[in-house]
Amino acid sequence: MWTAAANLARMVQGTRQCGRIIREFRPDVVFMTGGYVAAPVAWAAARCRVPLLIYLPDLTPGRAIALTSRFAQKVAVSFPEVARYFPGKAVVTGYPVRPELLAADKPAARQALGLHPDLPVLLPRCQVVHVSGQLDWPTVERAAQELAGVLPIDLLARYRPYPYLHEEMVQALAAADLVVARAGASVLGEFPARGLPSILAPYPHAGQHQDANAAYLADHGAAVVIVDSDLSARLAPTILELLDAPGELQGMSQAAARLCQPEAAYNIARVLTELAGM
Repeated sequence: MWTAAANLARMVQGTRQCGRIIREFRPDVVFMTGGYVAAPVAWAAARCRVPLLIYLPDLTPGRAIALTSRFAQKVAVSFPEVARYFPGKAVVTGYPVRPELLAADKPAARQALGLHPDLPVLLPRCQVVHVSGQLDWPTVERAAQELAGVLPIDLLARYRPYPYLHEEMVQALAAADLVVARAGASVLGEFPARGLPSILAPYPHAGQHQDANAAYLADHGAAVVIVDSDLSARLAPTILELLDAPGELQGMSQAAARLCQPEAAYNIARVLTELAGM
């Protein structure tokens, strides 16, 4: 376990290392996102007098962003509501997503994942792509094996568990009609990019930013929020309620799509070139 003194020493060492890299590389501008590991980059950029742009994807800044933003010339934020945290420095750029996500075709995505083209009236009602994460994969894999022993083959084919998806995540999002997820920053960009309605359960040990992210989508009519302690009781009924209310699901989809900002990557690049004097 690291002590406060040890962490401070590592920060100082990191700042020196970053400063050495910046002096050798001589960048025109430095671009960073949040997290304590990025703080030495901000401090080194300030010491070397290199313009700094910070990008905050979440709805609320963490301590690291709040601290390092004083060294930045500009802070790019995803939504206008976040600009108040950085008076005089905020630039609303939107949340950048890869262009493949915007262009993906739903039928082709379902075919790529091996899903049936129909979505009939949890498995008798819908097909499920379950991305568990590597840590939970052994538990999910055991559960899937148990299901294989009791479910009919036609139902079993409708459940597709994965430990992780990389490039295939584009297909998963494009194929979906409804997403169940935690509420990390990516939900603010990827779900609006596809006009995806969602059920969000903010991770209770991730600080308050996931609560803020989920509340933002819910307040705009794009998501339903379930607290972690209520998942067992409320998740399946909520999914079925939404599947039984296609009009409500469509309204949530339209609300999510209204939050999409497809020019976000261009906007961030524009601010970078301006700071670099290009």
